[in-house]
Amino acid sequence: MAQNISDELDQLSCELIADALDILAEGRDVNVMVVTQDSGNKADARTFSDDGPEECLNAARAHVSSSGAQRYAIAYDGAVADEEGSFHDALLVEFGERGNEAFSAFVAYEGRGAGDDFAWADPAPAGQTENLLG
Repeated sequence: MAQNISDELDQLSCELIADALDILAEGRDVNVMVVTQDSGNKADARTFSDDGPEECLNAARAHVSSSGAQRYAIAYDGAVADEEGSFHDALLVEFGERGNEAFSAFVAYEGRGAGDDFAWADPAPAGQTENLLG
């Protein structure tokens, strides 16, 4: 684990990833899922789904920025390109904590809606991203 990812942020983001993968295995839409957590570790989970994907992602990011939270994680369905330029389904995740760097990651998957036959790879880092909490 990176030095600037606290145990609390790691747990928060891992739980969000697990929840989103369960939804994908069932064949349901992930939409844009966001969870914020205050300094007392009280979590607030929301799903943004009333608009297009980009608008929902922007709304989730705005929610985090105005939340006053200590840490956050955002998950949404997307795709990543491999070395040959082919795209593969992936759960995309952004996470950060007030006063630290923020990161993005992805979890490649296949078999959406396949229940027990749904398969996913280990989370892979995608680099730093803007910290929505400053």
